[in-house]
Amino acid sequence: MTATPDFTRDELMEINAARALAGAKTCFVGIGLPSTAANLARATINPGLVLIYESGTIGSKPTRLPLSIGDGELAETADSVVPVPEMFNYWLQGGRIDVGFLGAAQVDAYANINTTVVDRGPDKPEGRLPGAGGAPEIASNCGRVLMVLRHSTRSFVPKLDFVTTMGHGSGPGDRTKLGMPGAGPVAVITDLGILRPDPATAELTLTELHPGVTVEQVRAATGWELTVADTVSTTEPPTPDELAALRALKAAGKEPR
Repeated sequence: MTATPDFTRDELMEINAARALAGAKTCFVGIGLPSTAANLARATINPGLVLIYESGTIGSKPTRLPLSIGDGELAETADSVVPVPEMFNYWLQGGRIDVGFLGAAQVDAYANINTTVVDRGPDKPEGRLPGAGGAPEIASNCGRVLMVLRHSTRSFVPKLDFVTTMGHGSGPGDRTKLGMPGAGPVAVITDLGILRPDPATAELTLTELHPGVTVEQVRAATGWELTVADTVSTTEPPTPDELAALRALKAAGKEPR
C-alpha cells in the first residue's frame, strides 16, 4: 500500500515556485501565489533575495503573507520606499530587476496572460478580473519572468479571452520586434508540474512532473494539445524545512493583528 504524502499539491507548487528563485538577486512580486513563493524563497533557499512590490517598496521583509501591494507591513519592513513612477521608470524599465513573478487567470500556449476579463458563456455578462496592474511592464522589462497558477482547462486555454500581458506573443521573435528587453516567461509552475518555453518554438512544453502526477493528467488539464519534452523529470518532494517554513508563513497570516 502506498503511503499518503504529507503535503498537498498546492504546497508542491508553492515550494517549487520558491525553488525557482534560487540565485536571483531581485524579484518584482505579484500578490497571491507569487508572493507566497517569493517570501518562502527568502525564508529558505535565498535569504538575500530583495523583494520589490508595485507600491514602491524595495527590500520588504514581511513576517506574514501580505494581503495586497498596499499592505502596511511591506512599507514598514522595507529597506526603502520610492514613488510608484520611480519604481517603474527607473527600477523596472531601467532593467534593474532580475525576476518578475506573476500569476494569471488564463494563460495560452505561448505564456501570454489574461487577468482582465473572461467570457462566461452565452447570455451571461463577462466576468471582470483585477486587470493588468504592473504585469505588462513586469513581463516586458524584468530579466526573466516566472509564473505560478493552478493547472486546469479553465486556466490553460487555447485562446485568451483578453490579452492583458504578453509572454511570447505568437512565437519566436515577437518580443524582439516589439522592443521588449527581458527574456519573458521562462517557466510556468503549477500544481501538476512545470512547463517551459521550447527554445525553438517558444511554445510551453511539459518538462517536469510533480511526484505522483502523470503526463496524461497534465494533458487532460490543458486546453490545447500539450507538447511534452522527450525526457520529463520529476521534481523533488518538499523537505521538512520547506514545509515548516511555508506553513509558518501561512499561519502567521491568520493570527490576530
